[in-house]
Amino acid sequence: MSDTSPPGSARERAEETATPVFVDHRDLLFSIVYDMLGSVADTEDVLQETWLAWASRIEAPGAEEIVSPRAYLVRIAVNKALARQAAISRRRETYIGPWLPEPLLTPLVDTPAPGDAADAVERTESVSMALLVVLETLTPLERAVFVLHELFGYAHTETADILDRSPAAVRQIAHRAREHVHARRPRYRPDPQLRQRVTEQFAAAVSGGDLQALLQLLAPDVTLWADGGGKATAAGLWPVHGRGKVARVLAAGSTRTPSGLDIRYRRINGDPSAVLFSGGSPFAVLVLDLAPAGEQVCGIYFVTNPDKLSRLA
Repeated sequence: MSDTSPPGSARERAEETATPVFVDHRDLLFSIVYDMLGSVADTEDVLQETWLAWASRIEAPGAEEIVSPRAYLVRIAVNKALARQAAISRRRETYIGPWLPEPLLTPLVDTPAPGDAADAVERTESVSMALLVVLETLTPLERAVFVLHELFGYAHTETADILDRSPAAVRQIAHRAREHVHARRPRYRPDPQLRQRVTEQFAAAVSGGDLQALLQLLAPDVTLWADGGGKATAAGLWPVHGRGKVARVLAAGSTRTPSGLDIRYRRINGDPSAVLFSGGSPFAVLVLDLAPAGEQVCGIYFVTNPDKLSRLA
């Protein structure tokens, strides 16, 4: 007997159904999982696992119809992302220096398509580098609840179904996570044009080693995270705090960067940012966080780990 299904078989029909449904929901699944993990590579792996589980379920003989494919796929993806957290945590234990989320290139679009305004705001906020750094301080379960409820608008009852918890437990987790995040990350997002202008001024000051210009741009309590992963130049093994220290580190670092850097301005994790190229390849990503009170920089996220830059070429 042949193992090959005849043309028009139930298996082929199931595959034809499974593929377009998964593709229709892939962007949503990617956004949720990336916000949970902060790694594009791990997110892609989870989506592959989700696809295999989805296709297997659709192709199973006599399987009941799935009433809500969206809910089913999100449940699979979220739980597989949670299962992957243990392996990610083990990798972080041996990571050299500060760990930052993998930069995600996002479209250079300020105006969403008609009727898509709410979704555009949701997507932009969900991938913010500054917010992702704060989410790293949550437990995996707290982060999953926060992402689903606060960023994607899932009701506590829906989140409870996805995570197999009671609504009361999810409500308590959500409250704890929200208080934690909002204490560290106020709901504020600078105007994109302002952020673009400050980023250009900052890049010019750093590339020129202009200490005075840097001091004017930096907030007193600024923090610098430099993620080289032990594979590229970084500011040290720990985040650097304070205007004076950060300015001196950046001014000194400008003397060690390759000559002929090409600075291209892109939208990274939803924010106007700078991508530095050397010899046609990405050398670093610079993302700034601005203080709510004005135009000063309160957070600097500098990624030079080549493993996290390969998708930006």
